[in-house]
Amino acid sequence: INTFLKITGHQNGYHTLLSRFVKVPNLYDTISFVPQNCDSFTIEGCGDIPTTSNIIYKAYKAMNIDIDFFKSHKVVVEKNIPSGAGLGGGSSDAGAFMLLFNEVCNLQIDTTTLANIGSKVGADIPFFVYDYDSANVSGFGEIVEPFEEEQFEIELYTPNIHCDTSFVYKTFKQNLFYTIDLKSFEGWDKLSSKEILSKVDAIKANDLYQASLIAYPQLKDIAPKGWYFSGSGSTFFKI
Repeated sequence: INTFLKITGHQNGYHTLLSRFVKVPNLYDTISFVPQNCDSFTIEGCGDIPTTSNIIYKAYKAMNIDIDFFKSHKVVVEKNIPSGAGLGGGSSDAGAFMLLFNEVCNLQIDTTTLANIGSKVGADIPFFVYDYDSANVSGFGEIVEPFEEEQFEIELYTPNIHCDTSFVYKTFKQNLFYTIDLKSFEGWDKLSSKEILSKVDAIKANDLYQASLIAYPQLKDIAPKGWYFSGSGSTFFKI
């Protein structure tokens, strides 16, 4: 989840941000490499997403490793993280794939290089490559700094609404970009998630929440009172 997410600007067609990413214990997908003769790179378990559109395939192509391993193995994904939910499901799958490929095939790519490759595929992937429990994430998502904080219980509520991340960001740029106030969250990167959330409501904690409410008005009717909003949604959380 993003315990807070603040937009800091817009460069080269993408938003920049400052956010606290926190792993949710016991919520994860599982990725396996299963022996099978394959004519081409094969992924199972991701529904009807075409292989070339799958973020795992994009991560594989970005790694640019020319070996025959995936002619004799398929990638099998066991999905538990809902998609379009603001929980980083696709990004975590891509990050886990990169780490597993690196380990199983002894590619010896260092973590920083892997994270840099991942950042060219998806903004959230570096966090999952570094595999921190909690981190401050900034820039386009490529700057990941571990943050030591006490672990806390996280309760999630994911309504049956798929929020398209790019559409939410576009909505923010069109309707809310002018509201950015960098001073309003100065020093948040040094405060614990609990400290920050004790001071602000869901709208102030996450700049994308209001954009998601504009893009998906039905969220207003189901938003639990006193809960917070993760990423571009649609998941609400409380700690």
